[in-house]
Amino acid sequence: MQRIVPNLWFDHKAAEAAEFYTSVFPDARIRETIHYPTDGLPDFQKEFAGDVLYVEFEIRGYRLIAINAGPEVTVNPSISLMLNFDPAVDPDAGTHLDETWARLSEGGDALMPLDDYGFSSHYGWVKDRYGITWQLMLTHPEGEPRPFIVPSLMFTEKVLNRASEAISYYASVFGGRVGNVALYPDDAGPTAGTVMYGDVEILDQWFAAMDSGGVEHGFSFNIGVSLMVECADQAELDGWWSQLSAVPEAEQCGWCQDKFGVSWQLVPANLSELMSKPGAYETLMSMKKVEVAAFG
Repeated sequence: MQRIVPNLWFDHKAAEAAEFYTSVFPDARIRETIHYPTDGLPDFQKEFAGDVLYVEFEIRGYRLIAINAGPEVTVNPSISLMLNFDPAVDPDAGTHLDETWARLSEGGDALMPLDDYGFSSHYGWVKDRYGITWQLMLTHPEGEPRPFIVPSLMFTEKVLNRASEAISYYASVFGGRVGNVALYPDDAGPTAGTVMYGDVEILDQWFAAMDSGGVEHGFSFNIGVSLMVECADQAELDGWWSQLSAVPEAEQCGWCQDKFGVSWQLVPANLSELMSKPGAYETLMSMKKVEVAAFG
């Protein structure tokens, strides 16, 4: 069961984006569309009354949420979605990679054009028309298998080259395990010894991490891509909140920011049920950490 769901921020185009993504991938579908209430919204959200609040969709069974909001946040490549095209699973993996690249590139920009980069014979990094970034990789058939979609975190700016620290920390918080860690070689100049690629398994899901190799990119983690964790009960939510929340001013309606700047949403697994109760939206908006008992 997938308990961590990436949430992607869109400026008034969440429904359009979700429709686009489910058209790009053959095994994809819209799961649920939730709307803002028609009244009782705070002033900064009143324009969204009755509009789409979020769209949950899935790609190959992997759930994602498209948040419909305003222009306050610009998504950047600090958290991207890595797509593993595995020839051991799909004999036509290379062709399917090219087809997916062509669709995601429509109206977008290639950050790293498709090429042989050594670590993969066929790899590219693209920003799509909505600003979401994707890394498409032809994997080595003999390598340890990974899921098709793996969120990837790049550590730059104020958290420059802290990928190794981060994956160890996330493994300790959630009781997970560190997977592969590959460092830049000693002759790589200022990037030597930093993480070229690493990954960690938490709550039975894989997440990748990389250092920016001493290069500042002008962006870092923000709420444009956040990680929503479905918690079994209040005690579990409280425990993870106490370890992850490191920026008190970022705490709002279940959102928190960890010491690396990554945004998390810690919510009860039955949030949809709680949100169906009268006044639930206003109750949620008034909270910092979610308190299940407050929903009545």
